Amino acid sequence: MRLLGIETSCDETAAAVVEDGVHLLANVVASQVPLHAPHGGVVPELAARAHLTGLLPVLREALAQAGCRWQDLDGIAVTYGPGLAGALLVGVSVAKALALALELPLVPVNHLEGHLYANWLDAAAPPFPALGLVVSGGHSDLVAIEGHGRHRLLGGTRDDAAGEAFDKAGRILGLGFPGGPAIQRAAALGDPRRYPLPKAWLVDSDDFSFSGLKTALLRQAIALGLYEPDRGSLADETMSQEVADLAAAFQEAVAEVLVGKAVAAARRLGAQAVLLAGGVAANLRLRTLLRERSPVNVYVPPVILCTDNAAMIAAAGFFQLLRMPKAAGLGLDVDPGLRFA
Repeated sequence: MRLLGIETSCDETAAAVVEDGVHLLANVVASQVPLHAPHGGVVPELAARAHLTGLLPVLREALAQAGCRWQDLDGIAVTYGPGLAGALLVGVSVAKALALALELPLVPVNHLEGHLYANWLDAAAPPFPALGLVVSGGHSDLVAIEGHGRHRLLGGTRDDAAGEAFDKAGRILGLGFPGGPAIQRAAALGDPRRYPLPKAWLVDSDDFSFSGLKTALLRQAIALGLYEPDRGSLADETMSQEVADLAAAFQEAVAEVLVGKAVAAARRLGAQAVLLAGGVAANLRLRTLLRERSPVNVYVPPVILCTDNAAMIAAAGFFQLLRMPKAAGLGLDVDPGLRFA
């Protein structure tokens, strides 16, 4: 069974073809980073317009990569939430049109659940029960996964998600957008012990909070003369040792909290595996620390499948279609605030 996946929840225009939920035949992603970088973050209206012009070429390229025709597809899986409303509408509208024209089942996929299914692509299937850690620009979620379609949200972010915190830290330190990769590059040259930053553990809770960490970083940057409230970052193009050390301290604080809470939850639930997913899962320090401390095997997708992509949507759509053969109707609407069930 070949499913076409469509993903337009934020600033990546993506299409993919996946066979039987696990075999990746094509994965095409058109990044909008150059469009949003001058603004220091994603501009929703610009993102939606870019999806409008970019989605059809991306769809054609995905089919060409997979070596299949429209009539070779068995279903259309599409992200319907969470995400930016305008961006989601583009993907869902195109998916509905294709499902109608090709007389194919339309499968609505939760973007967050999709991230977890990146761990099934061209890899050994993780065992159940599992503990999912989804960390991205908008979400930091711990999820108990009992089986396909059976999961329970344990905790989420109370303020800034990990990816959002990385982006804000990148701006404070003058490292640019997106902040995650920039912080990682700078941290590789720094000492995380020079400027230790606080960690919000939120005792007896599976929730996360990174706003206090971000504020502590800002205050330290101001004290070092690296940032002024009225002017922004004062860091020049030649990265100083202070910036590298602060980046390392920030990265370490985020990774310590994410890993600490995930490991504690995995032990408490008796999980047989930990599934790391989402854009922040590309962070090498987070991957390393989780593998070092987890009591069970850690599953992590390739970096290309950590950031937003349509392959994970097609994979999740396949397993959803097996459970619920009745597809969605053409009245499907987007749900920007969708969470784990």
